[in-house]
Amino acid sequence: MASILPTLQFIARHPLSSRRPFSAYWRYARWQVESRLRDEVEFHWIEGSKLIVRNGMTGATGNIYCGLHEFVDMAFLLHLLRPGDLFVDVGANIGSYTVLASAVCGARSIAIEPDPGTVQSLKRNVEINRIGDRVTVIEAAIGAAAGMVRFTVGKDTTNRVAAASDEATREVKVRTLDDILANTDPVLIKMDVEGYEPQVIAGALATLAKQSLAAVITETTDPMIESVMKNCGFVRATYSPIERSIVAGGGRVAQYAVRQARSGQGTAKDGPSPRCRGHRLMNYHQKYATAYVNDHTEWLRRCPLCARGLGSATP
Repeated sequence: MASILPTLQFIARHPLSSRRPFSAYWRYARWQVESRLRDEVEFHWIEGSKLIVRNGMTGATGNIYCGLHEFVDMAFLLHLLRPGDLFVDVGANIGSYTVLASAVCGARSIAIEPDPGTVQSLKRNVEINRIGDRVTVIEAAIGAAAGMVRFTVGKDTTNRVAAASDEATREVKVRTLDDILANTDPVLIKMDVEGYEPQVIAGALATLAKQSLAAVITETTDPMIESVMKNCGFVRATYSPIERSIVAGGGRVAQYAVRQARSGQGTAKDGPSPRCRGHRLMNYHQKYATAYVNDHTEWLRRCPLCARGLGSATP
């Protein structure tokens, strides 16, 4: 019961299920049965996209219950990316963000995941969505310099670079973002690296200087990350998917980094309008207002959805 209660609370508070929680509770109950009868389930997701999900895949099952497990960050991706854009998924896990970027938005993706078993699940989701021509999968950890590192195993979405006390580990290859993205023009980077962000950022200084880069999403931040992002022209900001609002500053935030306007590409309301659990996700034009926040970090230089800068925006 102790493990069930947080999930039920998550469903009750989620923006896409809070008004209809019993439908989400039914999906939760049905998943508990189906996942015990079958090794894996093919889940029909957004706009014809699919996910192959197994019991224990925490983030992926949140998509089954509520539509978008990480509502703010996933909606930001859906609102931002256009066909042909390049999305970089650092810590891709089974590929939920990659599927949204390439199957729903039509963007190109580089999906980076160090765990060999998880990489196989990631490739399955790329294959089932028929987006292999738009997705490059790289099996590696990302750090400050190339080399090798010990990585945990058996922790599902929380596998990470191993600490000295970790027993179940394996050695994985380490590459830098500057190496991988040297001849590319990324628009959005998402980092989910379980506290390893400082090392990832240290190996991405040339990447952060690319003028194509509109936004960076990170889970955590520290003074070093704050300094690097500021020197690259980024500011912390919050984003509200419902209000389509980006506001510079804020306290406990979903932090983004935006560099430049999407000149010549139109505004957010010109893009596709995916549905998720009956909600039209792109009904609202970009504006500045008080923002809904979550526990991730988005770094912004300029609003990626319109031509306005963020430097003087009101927290």
